[in-house]
Amino acid sequence: MLRAGFEKELNNLKTDALDMFERVEEAVKTAVQALGEMDAALARKVIKQDDIIDLKMYEIEEKAIELIALQQPMAKDLRMIFSITKIISNLERIGDFAVNIAKEVIKMGGDECISKWSGIFKMTDIFLGMMDKTKSSLLLEDPTLALEVGREDEFVDNLYREIYSDMLITIHKNSDYINQGTKILFVGRYVERMADHLTNICEMIIYIAKGERIEID
Repeated sequence: MLRAGFEKELNNLKTDALDMFERVEEAVKTAVQALGEMDAALARKVIKQDDIIDLKMYEIEEKAIELIALQQPMAKDLRMIFSITKIISNLERIGDFAVNIAKEVIKMGGDECISKWSGIFKMTDIFLGMMDKTKSSLLLEDPTLALEVGREDEFVDNLYREIYSDMLITIHKNSDYINQGTKILFVGRYVERMADHLTNICEMIIYIAKGERIEID
């Protein structure tokens, strides 16, 4: 009976992590939408909801501590609890970067996007696809899918390098693009860092499933 109760609490912990995943995913989608539409009101919504994401993380951390203290889990159960605390920490950072994107939207004050933003939207499309698959890999505890998603980080990195190089050339040719060009580079860096944190999450999912600590190249 005690074991059954523990299994239920462990499953609840995973469910809470998946709920936080969905909240962060929605924050990123909203931030990207705000960027595409230059919608400051939508951007402020992302910033406001970040507190809810933070509170969710604290709640999960407290539950994890309580499970360790009261149940003294061993082997895979302890691995699951430890990994979830790492996963939610990375999710919280992704949420912070979504806030950073939203703040850039507000700073631009509705300025029309120059064409160079197209590369950023390609990056975010890839990232959101990665995020959706990472959520599925956590739900299913699928190490193969997690490894596949983690390796897609390279696509985001390559796009960022292309954007960085292209934007510097554009700014050099036309100084009128300096302000918005700098913001493009900031946002590109935020998305690139979000993908890095997603890769960290994939590594923890593999650890949950296989008990192996790997670094995805």
